[in-house]
Amino acid sequence: MSHTNIQAAWDYHRETKHSYHSVHASRHTLDWANMPIPFKIYTELEPIGLPRPWQESEMTALSAVSGMTVYTEGERIPSLKDIARLVYFSAGVTKRKLYPGGEILFRAASCTGALYQVELYLVCEDLPELPAGVYHFGPKDFALRRLRRGDYRAVLAHASNQEPSILQAPLIIVCTGIYWRNAWKYQARAYRHFGWDNGTILANLFAVCAALGLPGQLVLGFVDDDVNRLLDLNTQQEVALCMASIGRTQPHVSRSSPAVEPLRLKTAPYSNHEVDYPEMRAMHAATCLATVEEVGHWRGPAPCKELQASHGSLCKLHPDLSAEVSCDNVERVVMRRGSSRQFQRKPISLREFSNLLYCSAQGIAADFLQPPSALLNDWYLIVHAVEGLAPGVYVLRRETWELELLKGGNFRSEAGYLALEQKLAADASADVFFLADLQTILERYGNRGYRAVELEAGVLGGKLYLTAYAQKLGATGLTFYDDEVTEFFSPHARGKSAIFLVALGHGAKRKSLDVEL
Repeated sequence: MSHTNIQAAWDYHRETKHSYHSVHASRHTLDWANMPIPFKIYTELEPIGLPRPWQESEMTALSAVSGMTVYTEGERIPSLKDIARLVYFSAGVTKRKLYPGGEILFRAASCTGALYQVELYLVCEDLPELPAGVYHFGPKDFALRRLRRGDYRAVLAHASNQEPSILQAPLIIVCTGIYWRNAWKYQARAYRHFGWDNGTILANLFAVCAALGLPGQLVLGFVDDDVNRLLDLNTQQEVALCMASIGRTQPHVSRSSPAVEPLRLKTAPYSNHEVDYPEMRAMHAATCLATVEEVGHWRGPAPCKELQASHGSLCKLHPDLSAEVSCDNVERVVMRRGSSRQFQRKPISLREFSNLLYCSAQGIAADFLQPPSALLNDWYLIVHAVEGLAPGVYVLRRETWELELLKGGNFRSEAGYLALEQKLAADASADVFFLADLQTILERYGNRGYRAVELEAGVLGGKLYLTAYAQKLGATGLTFYDDEVTEFFSPHARGKSAIFLVALGHGAKRKSLDVEL
């Protein structure tokens, strides 16, 4: 199927919407005896242990998340210790919690259901203490396993149609998604979660890049089959989602790679048996790019958004990123981060709220966002308890960093209902809903635009997580009743689609253990 036949994206989006009826009529139950393991295990490859401990970075987390980093000219080549920090603070195991049936290993970034369906692969030139090759990162034992020897970056350079950041990158991290690992709980809707969960990992990854002074860029334009083949993926189970270029070296446009032969490496099964949700594979296939010519046509300026005139009162944001506000670095914030499972009904300050929005909404370095400030998602908010800001419904005007009041009042009960009747959204200090003009995005990017808008929302949500925890606040990602969200924010949001939701506030500790989302 051509990625330009956008009816495929619309069909999937509509078929996986949540409504009051669909949720309450569902008979889906969790088969705990068949729950997939959250790790990809190569049974015949030797581990290459990664070093630790390491020296912490000096940059504050707020500065790192905001992306306000000036990179000096010249080469920026990551060391093995840098690589260890990058993968640990984006996808490593940071917490272990016991419960009556066993143990849950929580990761550095939030993931729906704590099911961790996103895997990381590294493709690199010869680096300090790490020979050129293709590697898989194993979070459980914090080790790499080499799949291929040699420099295969030319494969990715060709697949991306000579994307400049890929040509200059000494290290490229490829993110993949495993269908069954998330679909076990969320069924066909799990394809949306590929974007959300991949995005939170990338938010961490790029924040650590900033702290280390390493340029990083998200790359979504590539020939999918070429990347899947390089990683030796069984595409009925696992597929490449995106790439991240890390560092900078002299480009070698004409370099060639060794032949990409099938490996057929053995891996442990994820569970006793897998339940197939073909809608996910069909949706992913519809988003794939088949040729470098398609990649070249796909990449380009983001669609222009018409600036809507303001009709409600405006509140100027007052961010303060000084070290006095939060001196914690990214590493400390990631180690503290979790997903809040309960909020206290108490206000946050306008400064804290301003920092949350200002740091998280700066933009993303990505090949589908030109310029980087041209985000696909719009920010709609329900404010419950922010000092100096009247409770009500707002939209963020990023061009002036102002909040426009759409309607005033107390909407805690409405927020809780919209978030699949979860009390978290009602108890939070504020809820951020990401909505997007999906029709315009699909017309511009084809079905690949669906992958882009979900992934971008995940990155933005991940940045909200980090900014919240940097200020000793809490955050959690939530799902929602799709059409009811659009209706609630209309007429301003008429024609837009709900993409993601993050609740923010003062977290409260619970004695019982809940997994994320």
